[in-house]
Amino acid sequence: MSKAPLLQVESINVFYGTSQILFGLDLSVERGQVVALLGRNGAGKSTTFKAIAGIAPPRSGAITLNERRIAGLPPHRISRSGIGYVPEDRQVFPDHTVEDNLLIGQKKGPSGSHWTLERIYEVFPILARMRDRIAGRLSGGEQQMLTIARTLMGNPDLLLLDEPSEGLAPIIVQSIGDLIRRLHEMGVTVLMAEQNMHFCLKVATHAAVIDKGRIVYRDTIEGLRANDEVKRRYLAI
Repeated sequence: MSKAPLLQVESINVFYGTSQILFGLDLSVERGQVVALLGRNGAGKSTTFKAIAGIAPPRSGAITLNERRIAGLPPHRISRSGIGYVPEDRQVFPDHTVEDNLLIGQKKGPSGSHWTLERIYEVFPILARMRDRIAGRLSGGEQQMLTIARTLMGNPDLLLLDEPSEGLAPIIVQSIGDLIRRLHEMGVTVLMAEQNMHFCLKVATHAAVIDKGRIVYRDTIEGLRANDEVKRRYLAI
């Protein structure tokens, strides 16, 4: 008997008011994977993340984490269940120091407390050097690093990264990619929403392509790399 995925999204339908955004969407993430949810702008990537995090609850369908139903729970309970959500707009606490931001995010996760300040500073040495700096004075890339680190301080089972490379200089995107690869080596499970296919090809283990609110393709990252038709039709490559 095969083990159930860490995250299972089954046939969810999500609306904003009377407008339907997701149509019977299915998605799964196994423990230890880095899954890229790829699609053009407006395809439904961020809505999928908001549905998982409880910000835009599905009108129907099911979402389970560790075989526990989380769809319909309030966002704070979904967070405590093991979802760590890094939104597209980062949302640091701008008037607090880097270390204060990290401590604000600190909590025990469902699988324990593996992430401490010391471990964060080991994995994010740039934050160790900036621990006393006011977060609002950091660059966009530094704020992205801080938001990821603060989310890890909550010891999630699954890390959701919404557009982690968006609006960042190429050298910073490379640093974010290096970080995601290191987290994967450490066993962190990641689901990231991205438009940047080239970035995903370097860091993800698996891919799902979303178009008009539906998953239209899923495979290993090697499978996507070899599938020119999917890349041309859905990712404008």
